[in-house]
Amino acid sequence: MSCRAGCGACCIAPSITSPIPGMPNGKPAGEHCVQLDENNLCRLFGDPRRPAVCHQFEYDRQLCSDDREQALSILAEWERATR
Repeated sequence: MSCRAGCGACCIAPSITSPIPGMPNGKPAGEHCVQLDENNLCRLFGDPRRPAVCHQFEYDRQLCSDDREQALSILAEWERATR
């Protein structure tokens, strides 16, 4: 299975500490990235301005599970566990 189009959980649940266009200080956990569009797709996908942490994130069934709500829950739990 590959990344679910329109999921966006990886652009919401984790904190991102590096600058993002439109979010120069990154983003806190649980906040939507400003680059996440209305269809939960990254506006910066394939763009060199996309943060390295975002570029390196890949679908993993253990993290992303079978649906968006599960993915949000799992990623939020991992975020809390790694603070």
